[in-house]
Amino acid sequence: MNNRLKKYLVLGILFIFPIVVYLFFATGINNFAKLPILQKNIAEISEWETLSGKNIQFENNISIIGFWGDDLDVRKLDAFNLNQKIYKRFYKFKDLQFLMIVLNGNQDKLLEIIDELKMGSSEDMSKWKFILGDETKIQGLFSSFGSDIKLNTKLSTPFVFIVDKDKNLRGRDDDNDLGTLYGYNSSSVAELTKKMTDDIKIILAEYRLALKKNNKYKLDREI
Repeated sequence: MNNRLKKYLVLGILFIFPIVVYLFFATGINNFAKLPILQKNIAEISEWETLSGKNIQFENNISIIGFWGDDLDVRKLDAFNLNQKIYKRFYKFKDLQFLMIVLNGNQDKLLEIIDELKMGSSEDMSKWKFILGDETKIQGLFSSFGSDIKLNTKLSTPFVFIVDKDKNLRGRDDDNDLGTLYGYNSSSVAELTKKMTDDIKIILAEYRLALKKNNKYKLDREI
């Protein structure tokens, strides 16, 4: 290879390589992975009684949802797992809430668990939210998720769910272990650390990207 050919080859590499890199990253942004929608139009809970007395809703919030029912003694350990592995990592994100569904009559037990969570945490606990309902309301809400998970006789499950701002259930449709993963086992630290942490990162990144695109669109329109 003569010197002239080498020169053109080097110049070609220097010119083409940055373009290839740019196209690679541009394609990655445009085809950013989204957490699959597994069920649309989850039943709203804005009319439910809340422990705080303030209205709570799914719409316009990213919700981590658990069903504690009448099984708070068992779900207490799950609450600590969720608080340590998920809440502490993500609670500062705007519009993210941790919402637990509890059977009426368990207010005193619930307050005890909240106090214990506060004692073991230095974080702001305001993102923990609780709603109370009877058996019919809890079963109706759970059924709207359309999952293959079942509540036990105490209207409880260790699995927690991700619902997006449009009231869609998010999860995995290609999970290596289950195929379709509707919820995350809060009794399993490994599952919270690996699967749920990754999936929350994806949905938060998805909304951040959408926000950037919307802001750019507004800016372009103003210009």
